[in-house]
Amino acid sequence: TNNSGGGQPVSMENARQIAEIAGEKGILFVLDACRIAENAYFIKQREAGFEDKTYREIAQEMFRLADGAIMSAKKDALVNMGGFLALKDLDLALQCRTSLIITEGYSTYGGLSGRDMEAIAIGLREVFDPHYLEYRIRSTTYVGDKLHEMGVPIIRPVGGHAVYIDAKSFYPHIPPEQFPGQALACKLYEVAGIRACEIGSVMFGHYEEDGTFVPAAMELVRLAIPRRVYTQSHMDYVTEAFRELLDGREKVKGFRITYEPPFLRHFTAHFEHV
Repeated sequence: TNNSGGGQPVSMENARQIAEIAGEKGILFVLDACRIAENAYFIKQREAGFEDKTYREIAQEMFRLADGAIMSAKKDALVNMGGFLALKDLDLALQCRTSLIITEGYSTYGGLSGRDMEAIAIGLREVFDPHYLEYRIRSTTYVGDKLHEMGVPIIRPVGGHAVYIDAKSFYPHIPPEQFPGQALACKLYEVAGIRACEIGSVMFGHYEEDGTFVPAAMELVRLAIPRRVYTQSHMDYVTEAFRELLDGREKVKGFRITYEPPFLRHFTAHFEHV
């Protein structure tokens, strides 16, 4: 599911069209498979022709369309460390393996411990369990529906791994150049100790050559829900925190950046209140 697009899935038909265009142009088609199982869930539920396929079969069909895949295993492999790069082109794979030996270690472990690799192997099987996926998606939907009922603006339909708050609508008095998403993420932590992530103009905004600020298309705050960690009472605590944030939200101020690195500023930038 698409992280910067509000957690929405990619259809199989869309993937087929991309594969066709990439093949015609001679472009390598590589899947970011970090949430392949959750994406398969939505395909089964929403896309015609996949009702009788298992989640694993849907994922395998999508993998067959691609020339390769990358995966952060901290997502749909259900582990706390690791990932992989898979390629169909043996020559290209050998080039990558050579680089891997220099930078991380031999291809049989690639910088990971044996325990981590075993966990990935098990997690990639467990994640396609129908009971797990149904509980996972319903938990996220539960939070999204509760927030929507309270009047909190969110991206709908709710995605698989997270609920996305529309910070621009939540704080309409804060302009994009003062980062309403960052203001909401900070306020949520200040009020309730809940750590969320801005996905807006801090992450995707940029400057033209003349210094003009170009905001992101959306100002979102991501409430990503860790797997197999929280109970419903935890989720109720999150929704109650937003009830408190709704009161007096017009008084919340935006931020200005006091330091930012040349790249990926959302990881290490410094801020102060406007």
